[in-house]
Amino acid sequence: MENIINAYFYIAVGATAIFVVKMFIFAIFGGDAEVSTDFSDSFETDTSFDFLSIQSVLAFLMGFGWSGLACLQGLELRIRYTILISLIVGFLMMYFSAWLMCSIKKLNYIVKKDYSKCVGIKGRSYTSFAPHSKGQIEINFNDQLSIEEAINDSDNEINSFTNIKVTKYENGILYIVQD
Repeated sequence: MENIINAYFYIAVGATAIFVVKMFIFAIFGGDAEVSTDFSDSFETDTSFDFLSIQSVLAFLMGFGWSGLACLQGLELRIRYTILISLIVGFLMMYFSAWLMCSIKKLNYIVKKDYSKCVGIKGRSYTSFAPHSKGQIEINFNDQLSIEEAINDSDNEINSFTNIKVTKYENGILYIVQD
């Protein structure tokens, strides 16, 4: 019985110590303290569960160790009930950790903009435009107010904060006229 209590104690303390070191590294260096790389040019976020990440394994071991220790020493339960309860608590902690990381990753979602759908959208000039010159406009696009680069597609000057309309999108450039 003493060996089982010691095993639960070392699992709980060891996992907690590694977790604290991981959080210390996170606080000093930033990021999520996980080893990850992205070799693509896109900025899409993968919001799938990471059940076998360092974070979730540590959550399982901490939940398993501390609940097992509480069952054996605090509640004085039998070993088979202790193992069952500690496994359930460990898996619940692992699931909660994976769910929490998934929810946090969703906050990092970056909207990809299809500027070809901007044609016909009305907005305001953010800067003054000389005829056929470049400047910035303010448009509501993808339910989000954004400031975009554009070119005056007319022979008239467009003053700041004048109503405009996007007439075309070519070669990555928005073209506007005064509305």
